[in-house]
Amino acid sequence: MTKSNGASRRIILKGGAALAAASTVPTGWAIAQSKPLKVGLMLPYSGTFAQLGENITHAVEMYLAEKGGKLGGRDVQFIKLDDESKPDLGPQNAERLVKRDAVDVLIGTVHSGVQMGIHKVVKESGTLTIMPNAGNVALTRDLCAKNVFRTSFSNWQPAYAMGVHLAKKGVKKASWITWDYAAGTESGQGFKEGLEANGGQFVSLLTLKFPETNFQPLLAQIQGLGVDAIGAFFAGGGAVQFVKDYAAAGIKVPLCGSGFLTEGTLGGQGAAADGIETALHYGDGLENAKNTAFRAAFKAKAGREADVYAVQGYDAAQLLAAGLEAVKGNLEDEKTLYKAMESAKIDSPRGSISMSPSHNVVQDIYLRKVTAGQNKVMSTIVTQLADPGTGCKI
Repeated sequence: MTKSNGASRRIILKGGAALAAASTVPTGWAIAQSKPLKVGLMLPYSGTFAQLGENITHAVEMYLAEKGGKLGGRDVQFIKLDDESKPDLGPQNAERLVKRDAVDVLIGTVHSGVQMGIHKVVKESGTLTIMPNAGNVALTRDLCAKNVFRTSFSNWQPAYAMGVHLAKKGVKKASWITWDYAAGTESGQGFKEGLEANGGQFVSLLTLKFPETNFQPLLAQIQGLGVDAIGAFFAGGGAVQFVKDYAAAGIKVPLCGSGFLTEGTLGGQGAAADGIETALHYGDGLENAKNTAFRAAFKAKAGREADVYAVQGYDAAQLLAAGLEAVKGNLEDEKTLYKAMESAKIDSPRGSISMSPSHNVVQDIYLRKVTAGQNKVMSTIVTQLADPGTGCKI
């Protein structure tokens, strides 16, 4: 009997030791949590849009530094990939990050064509993706996905606000001029809707094949349109040329547009841009405590002034942090993660922002006027403007 009891006790003790040992074995999540969070930065680091990609990157890194190098309690490892702003390379680049590099999160990109190219990959893989610039409306409308968010703008938003502003200040008729591509036509549709919703009349959409810059045939038509204003969407070198040609043509109809017409282009446009009004979600001289601190920190890191692209990158990091903190770094808890991101109220350098049901940013749109070489913020045109999100089913 004694022997039997001793044997039983040894079994019990051995079993207890095994249980104790088992309790110290890390769970799958604990193991994952000990590894760095892999964040893919798929952005342009060469070519025309290189500075945009660099500014987004600087701002993301800056926010991570502010958080002590961790998000949701996890160290972060950045994997940077130059997408070269080439849409045809988008799918294979996204596959590389998602499958070969096994990133947990993808932040990208700038070019709308590239964004369309990677969308199928990230949607099907379920990789959490935050867009820090590309504005094509489809991605937060009929192509929306539960794992895809945008912290920048839809092409519709600033142009819609510009239409609202013109109509409210008494403009009766206006036309839109742009390249014949998605960003231009989507902006034109927003402009039309904003104008007509406030009593104005949209007369015509004038387009030029992308990326041609012979604007003379279009400029020759303007005087005969009988409009009170011309709205425009161009960007980069095309915007520089268009504004200079418009001024040189001596056209008396006031020129305005979506903010990218004069964003990052004032140096090349010079005096030709003076007085042009544009609408955007950020601008020079925007006064709030967050923006003041952000601009100082960004200049110290990057050696240049912050711009709208830096703001959008910073807010991509802020939105990611809001989700990660809610799940303590556990990306497998998708329901809680997405709920936290969807309900996040973010203190941005541009002002307060949040997410719409289609995962597009809700934000104030400002009236800016080119004054002394700056896109000076004059007023707020529309507060907390959400894209319609038409066709989105999340």
